Amino acid sequence: MGVCMEIFLISLLVLLAATLLTGLLAIISVLAPQSGAGRLANVLGPLGAAAGAVLGLAAVHSGQWSSVLSLSLPWGLPLGSCTLGLDALSRLFLLPVFGLGLVCALSGSLSLRHTPPQEHNLGAHWFFYLLLLLGMTLVISARDTVLFILAWEVMSLAPFFLIDFNDGDSKVRDASWVYLVAAHLGAVALIAFFALFWHCTGTTSLELLQSGDGLRSASPMLRDTLFILALIGFGAKAGLAPLHVWLPEAHPAAPSHVSALLSGAMINAGLYGVLRSLSLLNAPGGMVSSPEWWGWCLLLLGLGTGLMGILKALAQSNLKRMLAYSSVENMGLMFMGVGIGLVGESINNPWMVMLGFAGALMHMLNHAGFKGLLFLCAGEVLHATGTVRMDQLGGLQKRMPLVGCAFALGAASIACLPPLSGFAGEFVLVVSMLQAPSLPGLERQITLLLTLGGLALISGLAAALYAKAYGVTFLGEPRTAFAANPHAPAWQTVWPLALPALTCITGGLLAAWVFSLASYTAAQATPMPYELLAQSQDAILSMQHSLGAIGKTGAVFLGLILLLALLRRGLLARHGMRREPTWGCGFQAPSPRIQYTDAAFSEPLACIFAPVMGLKRSDRGGRGLFAGRASLHLAAPDRLRSGLFTPLFEMVLRFCNACKILQHGKIHLYILYIIITLVSLLIWGLSA
Repeated sequence: MGVCMEIFLISLLVLLAATLLTGLLAIISVLAPQSGAGRLANVLGPLGAAAGAVLGLAAVHSGQWSSVLSLSLPWGLPLGSCTLGLDALSRLFLLPVFGLGLVCALSGSLSLRHTPPQEHNLGAHWFFYLLLLLGMTLVISARDTVLFILAWEVMSLAPFFLIDFNDGDSKVRDASWVYLVAAHLGAVALIAFFALFWHCTGTTSLELLQSGDGLRSASPMLRDTLFILALIGFGAKAGLAPLHVWLPEAHPAAPSHVSALLSGAMINAGLYGVLRSLSLLNAPGGMVSSPEWWGWCLLLLGLGTGLMGILKALAQSNLKRMLAYSSVENMGLMFMGVGIGLVGESINNPWMVMLGFAGALMHMLNHAGFKGLLFLCAGEVLHATGTVRMDQLGGLQKRMPLVGCAFALGAASIACLPPLSGFAGEFVLVVSMLQAPSLPGLERQITLLLTLGGLALISGLAAALYAKAYGVTFLGEPRTAFAANPHAPAWQTVWPLALPALTCITGGLLAAWVFSLASYTAAQATPMPYELLAQSQDAILSMQHSLGAIGKTGAVFLGLILLLALLRRGLLARHGMRREPTWGCGFQAPSPRIQYTDAAFSEPLACIFAPVMGLKRSDRGGRGLFAGRASLHLAAPDRLRSGLFTPLFEMVLRFCNACKILQHGKIHLYILYIIITLVSLLIWGLSA
């Protein structure tokens, strides 16, 4: 066992020890509410998460990035093995897990420090937080299907209790229930996926499965079935439409540091699972490659998810719900990149293969940074004002300048403004789509060009969305007393935001280095034929050169902005400055009601996209020569949830309630169940 795996194992042990300790403190809090165990858990839990995350980051960065390491531990189950491993793909996906795990633990500890112990069991909260962190780490490092499924269940169950933190609210309980059912419907598809793999190959080892020997002679129908099962199971976790219904419900209900970790790290497990599945379904070196329709399926599904997510986000007035739909949109962009890579592989286009896969991985890293930052800023707004409804906010930039600047930075990055990180990732995806004229067949060329137009539309709508979010929330004048008199946080409580804010800047200025990391990972971990891998070096060098030039230009641009800001501040201080009310417009007694609201900002776009967005518009007054009081309200209920998933979830609930008939509480019936199970297993064993 090398030094890298030793450090990684120590990281897991630290997380496990902290999990058990906070679990013990949770029990003590229940038995002795006045013992102070909750306060202690709010210190020891984040410290354990931070220590485990720092050790995990050290393990990820130690040794060669391309080295493939494996570690087998004792395993008491009759099936599978406890085999852990690190390779390029695992290392890349562990960066957001440990990075955001560290930041969110510190931010959560500061935000919960004044929580009354009689209202919330902080020991239980940090127990499930650490369990989630441990589950994500095991999912990404598991090298056995049985261990993977067990870790996946841990990762899926822990957020249920984290989302349900404010369980006195019926909406929070409903959101946690929706998440739980959606998570396990996806898990059913994954169990079927791995069970079919086991049946076909006779092994549960992912290391042996990745060699491709087991499926080299498999029929196309079998491989297509496995692909669809993987897409459903992992797509439910990633939030692909129409399996996204849990995201807009869970994120507004969960504490903000939990939302940041779920959106920036946990949903990446869906993308990781799809990439791992592709490497399992294809033999190394392209000896068995993916059908072309797999790539087009992922590309168009990602495009539909991105458009749906951004249009739904535009209609939201709740800041956290808006960010949740934005996560759906960004996951759509990542799957578009994977789809482009698979299409390029099918037609032997090295630029599309490398830039598609690398662009998806690069955007995954960038999304973890700016989305984590935005959710943590939303949490500070909620703590300071008591609400995240944009129509009740405004003027927070003057009252919360540090949070406002951090949110503006994250908004500019996610809106793809150069030279920040979001621009770099989408630039790589755009260049990969510019290969459309080289595709064989007019229908392929037109489809990819239309997809490029869809990506441009998504980027433009994202810029409009975050201009609205920042402008309505932080600029102008306060619309309510909540915004006029916030509990402005001091720098001592918002300093954890500095790390994700820094990634938004460095991810753009050092985009060439980030792309090198992503492209190297793509070359090592994705099903890329050897000849395409050799031909893709020109694409890698050209993109590194372009991103390097963009980074240098961006550094000069940011330096000039900083210089002009300092010069402006000095001139204003020398000559004096008079402040006037925002939106004064010459009125003698201006009111905050004359400002743009979130609904008014979105209304022009709503006129164009209302049928797609599913918007419901309600306006009153404002007509005639002497118009009186007027109001405009926009709502975008999720038709997929109300029309499809709510009836499905209710059916699952009725089925579970019907199964309660098996729980009679009579010992002789339980013994009968055991006997029936044993006899069935004996018959199955003899027949086999």
